[in-house]
Amino acid sequence: MSLQAQIAEYDKQKNASAPKEILELMASTTHELMAAGLANDALQVGDYAPDFSLPNVHGELVTLAEMLAHGPVVLNFYRGGWCPYCNYELRAFEEVLERIEDLGSQLVAISPETPDNSLTTKDKNELSYAVLSDVGNNVSNDYGLVYSLDERLRPVYKNSGVDLPANNGDDTFNLPMPATYVINQSGEIVYAFVSEDYTKRAEPSEVVKILTTLDN
Repeated sequence: MSLQAQIAEYDKQKNASAPKEILELMASTTHELMAAGLANDALQVGDYAPDFSLPNVHGELVTLAEMLAHGPVVLNFYRGGWCPYCNYELRAFEEVLERIEDLGSQLVAISPETPDNSLTTKDKNELSYAVLSDVGNNVSNDYGLVYSLDERLRPVYKNSGVDLPANNGDDTFNLPMPATYVINQSGEIVYAFVSEDYTKRAEPSEVVKILTTLDN
């Protein structure tokens, strides 16, 4: 089943069970982000990816430049392990990981969660690829992805058990827009998916298709 089909099934269940006023609030805040055109400020195809050095779940630094020395890189920015859409996406990329690696590429996921919470996310989803912690959203900001969670949504998240300050180790309520990039060995972005709508994600099969066109 495609990632989009899995998300559609989850949306169906959510819409049938969640309070109507909560669903309407989430929809309206998403529409406001889209109307503001935040994704237009994110890095796009043809831009060069800023280098970074971030810790993985074991505290070891992973550097984009070092990964690119071995082949193309797929970067996946996600909000956190508390986000159901993120978990569907992370698992969907795990399903195509072998294909990505067979094509001489590496996959890495980035969120603002602390290393301990990133480890929980990695273990929960049984991920084989690197999960990095961008505490403070510094790298996400370099890619033009950062936004602040609407104040009206903060108590909704908290009441559902999502403590963003605790998860992310800061009190900003900043999050990255969902984004997936394919970066060739020259550091150029050759595929970009960015959306203000947190329910929309790149289809892993499309990413694999892009990788097949690259010269490694």
